[in-house]
Amino acid sequence: MKGFPEDFLWGGAVAANQVEGAWNINGKGVSTSDMQLNGIHGAVTQRDTDVECIKDIAIDFYHQYPEDIKLFAEMGFKVLRTSIAWSRIYPNGDEAEPCEAGLAFYEQLFAEMAKYNIQPLITLSHYEMPYGLVKKLGGWINRETIDHFEKYAVTVFNRYKNQVKYWLTFNEINMSLHSPFTGVGLEGNPDEQQIYQAIHHQLVASARAVKACHDIIPDASIGNMLLGALRYPMTCHPKDMLEMQKKNREWLFFGDVQVRGDYPAWIQRYFSENNIHLDITESDYADLMNTVDFVSFSYYMSGCSTWEPEKYEGSRGNIIRLIPNPHLKASEWGWQIDPEGLRYLLNDLYDRYQKPLFIVENGFGARDVVEEDGSIHDDYRIDYLRQHLIQVKEAIKDGVQLLGYTSWGPIDLVSAGTAQMEKRYGFIHVDRDDQGNGTLIRRRKDSFYWYKKVISSNGEYL
Repeated sequence: MKGFPEDFLWGGAVAANQVEGAWNINGKGVSTSDMQLNGIHGAVTQRDTDVECIKDIAIDFYHQYPEDIKLFAEMGFKVLRTSIAWSRIYPNGDEAEPCEAGLAFYEQLFAEMAKYNIQPLITLSHYEMPYGLVKKLGGWINRETIDHFEKYAVTVFNRYKNQVKYWLTFNEINMSLHSPFTGVGLEGNPDEQQIYQAIHHQLVASARAVKACHDIIPDASIGNMLLGALRYPMTCHPKDMLEMQKKNREWLFFGDVQVRGDYPAWIQRYFSENNIHLDITESDYADLMNTVDFVSFSYYMSGCSTWEPEKYEGSRGNIIRLIPNPHLKASEWGWQIDPEGLRYLLNDLYDRYQKPLFIVENGFGARDVVEEDGSIHDDYRIDYLRQHLIQVKEAIKDGVQLLGYTSWGPIDLVSAGTAQMEKRYGFIHVDRDDQGNGTLIRRRKDSFYWYKKVISSNGEYL
């Protein structure tokens, strides 16, 4: 393989709770994301109609998606990753019947994408779930939540079986270890026993969704999605090597279960030594054998691990605290830039799982300046993406089977971590600031035209 495959899926990725807005109209219920007014790192706030949040409108994708899809098509997108807001379909999570207005919205969205031959890549749960299931059941700690998720998945598979052929179950499923409310709907300060039990239920639900997808849409592919939290050893000390292996296994565990269909021996040792006793039934083990068709992941940065962390100052990525690598530069948000790490990770994941891979998030957040003539010169974003795509190309030459690449996010959106607009990722600028001021007018950045050339040349132009 000399370069990107002819059928390579180029595109971008967004999430419902970060772009749609329309948080409480047309029957939509309150989601866990709606409770996080200041993002993942903020406190959980009880919502009512008098409390406002920037995500309530976001970039108004709910109403403006035809314009945005047209812009994506102008860039040449082959695929667009987005998510379905579970609480648009089942507002409280446990209704007998789904909300028709919610189902109709996504049907119209997918039809709009089809006009431009853009494939939908749809995440079933992207950092949100109906808050009603948290209030009533306690979130994913309750086994009943599995059934409600399975019902939701079956509903959307049946409704969109002729429109969507690429699916993901849970976004960055391993992040529940670091933000349990966002990932598994656990309020307060849950302990590891509670977190891993909730995670187990979510893994079973993911496997059941895989089976339902295979049964209902035989020509579809369904994958998992990991937060690619790559660690290097801080030094070549053997104890640093073991610490690196431990830290990488913490997130690879989720891939191991979803790809191999069972719990690895090392995590069972960890459970035993940390007094974690999971309720796992025989039917759970049978469900877990329904494994994913491909492995998708996000990649923004890497970090280091050491057995002597007190010697080093930590830095935070979006969710996970990492020890900085002295050989790498960082963005203004402290995210270290490591293109070669993406090549390493692609090879490592492919060697480990021998499944097709899909890079479904990779991007550069920065403060952009709109010039007097309306232009936006974001050479820093182009350079970041170029350097990473060069390494993606090298990984393909290494023999990695890669389905596609969806940059995060092709249009400016609300940050998941901090609920900001000023931390911009897009090829398309949206006129809205952190205080919610602005016209919502869309503008093409320099990176828009660059990415258009990348796609039209199938990655030859970088």
